[in-house]
Amino acid sequence: MAGVLVADGGLATELEERGHDLSDGLWSARLLADDPEAIKSAHLAYFRAGAMIATTASYQASFEGFAARGIDRAGTARLLRRSVALAREARAELADDGRRRWVAASVGPYGATLAGGQEYVGRYGLSVAQLRDWHRPRAEILAEAGADLLAVETIPDADEAEALASIVADLDAPCWLSYTISSAALTRAGQSLRDAFTVAAGLDQVVAVGVNCCAPSHVAEAVSLAARVTGKPVIAYPNSGEAWDARRRAWLGSPRPQLPDLVARWVANGARIVGGCCRVTPADIAKISRTLAEVLP
Repeated sequence: MAGVLVADGGLATELEERGHDLSDGLWSARLLADDPEAIKSAHLAYFRAGAMIATTASYQASFEGFAARGIDRAGTARLLRRSVALAREARAELADDGRRRWVAASVGPYGATLAGGQEYVGRYGLSVAQLRDWHRPRAEILAEAGADLLAVETIPDADEAEALASIVADLDAPCWLSYTISSAALTRAGQSLRDAFTVAAGLDQVVAVGVNCCAPSHVAEAVSLAARVTGKPVIAYPNSGEAWDARRRAWLGSPRPQLPDLVARWVANGARIVGGCCRVTPADIAKISRTLAEVLP
């Protein structure tokens, strides 16, 4: 992954903009069963906007979540594999333009599947061993589904990162590890971000480390810290600047600041993959892509 790559934005954001109701506990993963072509179309929108990485719709997919809808484990495994296939199909449709693109299979945190905002808190009361047992079946399926790497993302605390790091090491699966943070120095669980980054420092399977689903104002310092602690390429894809209210199930505030105005500093601090998370649209990704084209040689 030489140079700087542009990742996509909020998959659910684009799906909601197209009229899909994602208030279900499965969030965008619901459409893996109900409207897979909508997911593929959203991936295409980000690719056409300049994204070079598509992150799959598996973030909130879980065996428990699909079981609540009457889908058995075999059916859930098929849907997890479908999440990767849809992103690959979108990539294949644009293969003629000669640009290289990647598919990252999203491995979201345990808290995301609880559908109550727990991924912004962490510390679920589960041990590292329990988290490892919970994550492993889904990670195994996604690692074998044909993605280029796993996107271990929106991880709120170092315990969960430790569990997932041991899994990707066992699977020998390339991944990025990205924390959601409450400040430039702390994970959402209140742990030292410096210490949390050390979880990835010695693992060859972790090809990039960084932050996502956080306030843009925290990114520049966190990127610099990740680069110093791990020596690895850094990934950064924050939210728009709005804040999620789990009780109201609504985004509060207004987007601030504009991400394209910030990406040059992230790159200067060590970011090699940049994009957006919640509330970041294809239009935003297009602006980021144009900004990078202007500021990079």
